[in-house]
Amino acid sequence: MAASAVLMARIAQGDAAAFTQLARQLQAPALRLALRTLNDRAAAEDVVQIALTRLWTDAARFDPARGVLEGWFRRMVINLCLDRRRAIRAVLPIEDAHDLASAAPDPLAASIDNDQRSRLDAAMARLNPRQRIALVLFHGEGLTMAEIAGEMDTTPKAVEGLLGRARMELKMMLTESQTL
Repeated sequence: MAASAVLMARIAQGDAAAFTQLARQLQAPALRLALRTLNDRAAAEDVVQIALTRLWTDAARFDPARGVLEGWFRRMVINLCLDRRRAIRAVLPIEDAHDLASAAPDPLAASIDNDQRSRLDAAMARLNPRQRIALVLFHGEGLTMAEIAGEMDTTPKAVEGLLGRARMELKMMLTESQTL
């Protein structure tokens, strides 16, 4: 039995030390995934907090025979991100209203990088949530199509289609934003 499955069994019995140990292992990757998916640090931290709370309360529901704990937890985070995206309308925080000057040695390059990142983030935020999740898992987390299909309850062929459509839409949105 994997070490994480052993920790889950201990958590199901109420072992707080096991929960702390497992939470430390899962928190950073979950936060990266949620942050890339939601594009909002506060919302991403909320999602991870909720997911960790569910990990504690639903520990007995985890079945190691059905898959690895990391995949189960990642799926929980993805579902919470999708729920969060459905529940709120996109509103930019006041902090994003303007960019402050960078202390980087090359202000022109930093400005170009910031503009590109900003346009990419805005385009990613406009994507269909399932397309965005597929992109994040493929390019950000490095998962294979088969792994993504398992995470998203679909087929590798469907993931390929999601990625293809997402890339085409991103290209179109980025081209449009350059001409504005």
